[in-house]
Amino acid sequence: MEFPDTFKALSDPVRREILVMLRDGKLSAGEIGKAFDMTGATISYHLAQLKKAGLITESKYKNYVFYELNASVFEEVMLWFSQFGGNKNEK
Repeated sequence: MEFPDTFKALSDPVRREILVMLRDGKLSAGEIGKAFDMTGATISYHLAQLKKAGLITESKYKNYVFYELNASVFEEVMLWFSQFGGNKNEK
Protein backbone atom coordinates (compact mmCIF):
# COMPACT_ATOMS: atom_id res chain seq x y z
CA MET A 1 0.00 0.00 0.00
CA GLU A 2 1.21 3.46 -0.87
CA PHE A 3 -0.07 6.24 1.38
CA PRO A 4 -0.18 8.86 -1.43
CA ASP A 5 -2.57 6.63 -3.42
CA THR A 6 -4.62 5.98 -0.29
CA PHE A 7 -4.98 9.63 0.65
CA LYS A 8 -5.73 10.62 -2.96
CA ALA A 9 -8.47 8.00 -3.09
CA LEU A 10 -9.91 9.17 0.24
CA SER A 11 -9.88 12.83 -0.83
CA ASP A 12 -12.89 12.39 -3.14
CA PRO A 13 -16.38 12.47 -1.57
CA VAL A 14 -17.81 10.00 -4.11
CA ARG A 15 -15.11 7.46 -3.27
CA ARG A 16 -15.68 7.97 0.45
CA GLU A 17 -19.41 7.33 -0.09
CA ILE A 18 -18.61 4.13 -2.01
CA LEU A 19 -16.50 2.97 0.94
CA VAL A 20 -19.40 3.68 3.32
CA MET A 21 -21.70 1.64 1.07
CA LEU A 22 -19.24 -1.27 1.12
CA ARG A 23 -19.05 -1.18 4.91
CA ASP A 24 -22.16 -3.38 5.00
CA GLY A 25 -20.72 -5.97 2.61
CA LYS A 26 -19.93 -6.87 -0.95
CA LEU A 27 -21.74 -4.99 -3.77
CA SER A 28 -21.73 -5.30 -7.54
CA ALA A 29 -20.58 -2.43 -9.72
CA GLY A 30 -24.18 -2.01 -10.89
CA GLU A 31 -25.48 -1.75 -7.33
CA ILE A 32 -22.88 0.89 -6.55
CA GLY A 33 -23.65 2.79 -9.75
CA LYS A 34 -27.38 2.99 -8.97
CA ALA A 35 -26.62 5.13 -5.92
CA PHE A 36 -25.06 7.90 -8.01
CA ASP A 37 -26.21 10.15 -10.83
CA MET A 38 -23.16 9.57 -13.04
CA THR A 39 -22.10 7.42 -15.94
CA GLY A 40 -20.88 3.87 -15.59
CA ALA A 41 -17.49 5.01 -16.86
CA THR A 42 -17.22 7.55 -14.05
CA ILE A 43 -18.15 4.94 -11.44
CA SER A 44 -15.57 2.58 -12.96
CA TYR A 45 -12.94 5.31 -12.65
CA HIS A 46 -13.73 5.81 -8.96
CA LEU A 47 -13.66 2.06 -8.32
CA ALA A 48 -10.32 1.80 -10.13
CA GLN A 49 -8.85 4.53 -7.92
CA LEU A 50 -10.06 2.76 -4.77
CA LYS A 51 -8.67 -0.51 -6.05
CA LYS A 52 -5.32 1.08 -6.96
CA ALA A 53 -5.09 2.41 -3.39
CA GLY A 54 -5.80 -1.07 -2.07
CA LEU A 55 -8.91 0.09 -0.23
CA ILE A 56 -11.18 -2.35 -2.05
CA THR A 57 -10.83 -5.69 -3.76
CA GLU A 58 -12.82 -7.11 -6.63
CA SER A 59 -14.06 -10.57 -7.41
CA LYS A 60 -15.89 -11.84 -10.46
CA TYR A 61 -18.85 -14.16 -10.53
CA LYS A 62 -20.43 -14.99 -13.89
CA ASN A 63 -21.00 -11.62 -15.61
CA TYR A 64 -20.74 -9.55 -12.42
CA VAL A 65 -17.89 -7.80 -10.68
CA PHE A 66 -18.25 -7.45 -6.92
CA TYR A 67 -16.34 -5.06 -4.69
CA GLU A 68 -15.61 -5.24 -0.98
CA LEU A 69 -13.50 -3.39 1.56
CA ASN A 70 -9.92 -4.44 2.14
CA ALA A 71 -9.85 -4.21 5.94
CA SER A 72 -6.10 -4.71 6.24
CA VAL A 73 -5.38 -1.41 4.48
CA PHE A 74 -7.78 0.43 6.79
CA GLU A 75 -6.02 -1.14 9.77
CA GLU A 76 -2.65 0.02 8.45
CA VAL A 77 -3.93 3.57 7.93
CA MET A 78 -5.45 3.64 11.43
CA LEU A 79 -2.19 2.36 12.90
CA TRP A 80 -0.33 5.14 11.09
CA PHE A 81 -2.81 7.77 12.36
CA SER A 82 -2.57 6.45 15.91
CA GLN A 83 1.02 7.65 16.19
CA PHE A 84 -0.31 11.22 16.30
CA GLY A 85 -2.71 10.62 19.20
CA GLY A 86 -1.82 11.79 22.69
CA ASN A 87 1.34 13.36 23.96
CA LYS A 88 4.21 10.92 24.41
CA ASN A 89 5.79 13.23 27.00
CA GLU A 90 2.79 13.04 29.37
CA LYS A 91 3.18 10.99 32.53
